[in-house]
Amino acid sequence: MGWAAGIVVFFLVWWTVLFAVLPLGVSPDPEAAEAGGWRGAPRQVRALRVLVLTTILAVLVWFFIDWLVRADWLSFREGWLAMPND
Repeated sequence: MGWAAGIVVFFLVWWTVLFAVLPLGVSPDPEAAEAGGWRGAPRQVRALRVLVLTTILAVLVWFFIDWLVRADWLSFREGWLAMPND
């Protein structure tokens, strides 16, 4: 995988992991609705924790994808997964 494709894949993986990490550890504030807020609003916003956890997990997933792309046993160009040359 080239550097441009690697950046694009990392960007897509990061956003996917972000939406998977966002609901972790969030507890709604029931008193927010009484104060005019949304009842599902979190008690504490932990944006830095979410961003750091998202980045760490995205790097791990990206390394796995990069390893999978570079692996010889999973190749669509040659081997049992390749398209037949007729």
